[in-house]
Amino acid sequence: MRAMILAAGLGTRLKPLTDSTPKALIKIKGQTLLELQIKKLKAEGFDQIIINVHHFSDQIQHYLKQNNFFDTSIEISDESEKLLDTGGGLKKASHFFSDSEPFLVYNVDILSNISLRKLMEHHLSSSSIATLAVQDRKSTRKFLFDNNKILCGWMNGRTGEKIIVKDEQSELFPYSFSGVQIVDPEIFKYFPSKDIFSLVELYLTAARREKIIGYNHSKDEWLDLGKIENLNQAVNLFEKIRNTYPV
Repeated sequence: MRAMILAAGLGTRLKPLTDSTPKALIKIKGQTLLELQIKKLKAEGFDQIIINVHHFSDQIQHYLKQNNFFDTSIEISDESEKLLDTGGGLKKASHFFSDSEPFLVYNVDILSNISLRKLMEHHLSSSSIATLAVQDRKSTRKFLFDNNKILCGWMNGRTGEKIIVKDEQSELFPYSFSGVQIVDPEIFKYFPSKDIFSLVELYLTAARREKIIGYNHSKDEWLDLGKIENLNQAVNLFEKIRNTYPV
């Protein structure tokens, strides 16, 4: 199975650690975030991976070569000249998914024991164009789903902004996005003409015509490693769920 690891971010919330090191190479228990994610993906059957890079991209590419690409088929999508945001990053890397099979997109800066196999199985049984891993947890921005977990909109709790893309009569339920998703290449037809855009923008555009669903994994552990205040907490969480990150 194929997967993309999103690793091109600037790591602004991890400063000063990212003043000289890319976010993907920050370490937890002696292992880089990138190494942790590659091992998790491999253990769950994702053996062909593309990684987008921008901030200190040369360091990431050198690191992968030094480690023999962790004995995995890995391709680099180089955004050194222009950071494309998450949706634009997928657009640039879309050639990698020419086999028409659903694939995984996974943020480099998360720690979770979510079962990627179960997520894929759920997607394959759903007839949806994308399946978004979500949780019932505190966050500023949330996706809005109907009672069948079909994506209907998005909201920013801080500003009050709300975007509704389906005219549903039922109550909408807010869930926080986990940075993990299964995507069908069919969604590529909804790419905008511009180069820089987010996956949220892509999903809201596609959801007007297509079925996009949420996969509630609230019982799983999940931590945002993009925040410097969470790194100490990550050490304890890693010890708790390390069986899902093979060493």
